[in-house]
Amino acid sequence: MAGGALSQQVHAWRDRVLGASAGVEAVLDFADEDDVAALPASFYTDLASLAEELETWLSRPRAEALREGLRIVLAGPPNAGKSTLFNALVEDEAAITAPLAGTTRDVLIRAVALDGVPFAFIDTAGLRDGTDDAIEAIGVDRARGELERADLVLWLGPEGEGPELAWEIDAQIDREGHDAKAHARHRISAKTGEGLDDLRRDLVSHGRSCLPRPGELALNRRQGELLSQALTGLRGAGAQSDLLIVAEELRTARVAFDSLIGRATTEDMLDALFGRFCIGK
Repeated sequence: MAGGALSQQVHAWRDRVLGASAGVEAVLDFADEDDVAALPASFYTDLASLAEELETWLSRPRAEALREGLRIVLAGPPNAGKSTLFNALVEDEAAITAPLAGTTRDVLIRAVALDGVPFAFIDTAGLRDGTDDAIEAIGVDRARGELERADLVLWLGPEGEGPELAWEIDAQIDREGHDAKAHARHRISAKTGEGLDDLRRDLVSHGRSCLPRPGELALNRRQGELLSQALTGLRGAGAQSDLLIVAEELRTARVAFDSLIGRATTEDMLDALFGRFCIGK
């Protein structure tokens, strides 16, 4: 259940959605009554404005980042130097390294604080398709799952082939015949240490920008999921002209808000409907 400032904000959003829902229900159910008009001209722009407010809240840093650390996933094809870089960042020989491709078969996670900023560095199996090794295939699937959950991906693979917004890392620059990336964010050698300090400083700066500031309200995972559900409902309602579908999408938003504040909708909905339009119960 949301508390404090978030609870007050959710109540305000909920009241606006209740009003919108009451308007839709009145048009649908009481169109023959003299005092029930069509939806106001601002109906859809009001929904869009409310959706923008939720988007702003959802873009805020999450509370999990403070407790669990920012999830930094090292990704790329086999033998790209991910495990060597992972060991350098966590300052421990946590991952097995070898010149053989496919040494890492599973996800390896280590929590580390850099200059007071909490990180969870994640080493993953090399990404490739068509492996005949069943165990390696499981590792690749898990690696792809980690990419979806990452706060940031350090991409050690071919330039331009990583996830959107990933940092291009030109690793293994000490290797003879190394094919350098044209637009790498960092050029490093985990073996010699070249470029590692710059990478750490960049990670710390990025991490601080992603963490809640002192006194700033941060959403936890459940709150974020429920606000996302409410946003989905608002977007759905705003994209529809069929009022039956609009009503259902608004109900989705109301249910999400109710779950956040631990409250039921039905009586409040009726109060909003009858009170707004003076229709006898």
